[in-house]
Amino acid sequence: MTTTSTGDLEERTGRHGTEPVAAAEPPPPTGDPLMIGLPAFIVGSIALGLALVGYVPAAALGSVLPILLAATGLGLAIAAIWAAALNQSAVASVLAIFAGFWWSYSVLVLGLTHNWFAIALLATGHAQGLFLICWLSVIVMLTLATLRLPSAYTLLFVLIDVALVLVLIGTLQASTSMLKIGGILVFAFAVVGIYLFFSAASAATGGRPFALGPPVLR
Repeated sequence: MTTTSTGDLEERTGRHGTEPVAAAEPPPPTGDPLMIGLPAFIVGSIALGLALVGYVPAAALGSVLPILLAATGLGLAIAAIWAAALNQSAVASVLAIFAGFWWSYSVLVLGLTHNWFAIALLATGHAQGLFLICWLSVIVMLTLATLRLPSAYTLLFVLIDVALVLVLIGTLQASTSMLKIGGILVFAFAVVGIYLFFSAASAATGGRPFALGPPVLR
C-alpha cells in the first residue's frame, strides 16, 4: 500500500488546506461587426440613391424610411454595440456615427412630412441645409481622423463627403440635376461598401480579405 506523507499533502493542497482553484476566464468575444454593419449601410445607401435620382417622386420620399429605420439605422447600432464589446473603438465610432446619420435623417423626413417641428414651408430648404451642413462637418472630421485606416475606407468617406456637398447644393438651389449627381455618388460609395463587405465575408468564411490599399497616414 502506498502512503502519502504530510509533506506531500501540504505540497499538493497548500499548508492551510485545499486552496480554491481559480475559474478559467471565458474566451474573449470574437467576430466582425462589419458583417452586420456593411449590409445595413449598403441597403440604406441604395435606397437613398434611388430617391435622389428620381426613382420615386419627391412626394414619396418617405418610401425610404422603412429601410433606413428598421434596417440601416438599427443594423448599424447593433454592429456598433458589438464592436464596442470587442474593444474596437474606431469601428464602433464609425458605425455609431452612421447610425446617427441615418436615424436622424429619418426623423427629419418624418418631421418635415408631418410638420412635427412647425417649420414654415418656405424654410424647409434651409432646415434640410442645416442638417446636411452639420453632418457634412462630422463626416469630414471622420474622414480626416481615420486616415490611418486602409485607403478603401478613406475612399468611402471621401465619396460620402462629396455626395453630401452635392446634395447640399441641390437642396439649397432646388436643383434636381445636382441631386441626381449626388445620387450617383451615393451609388458609388455603395459599391465601395459592397467591395468592403466581400472582403469581410471572405475573411469570415475562411478565405483571405481583399486588398484594401495602404493607409494615407502611417
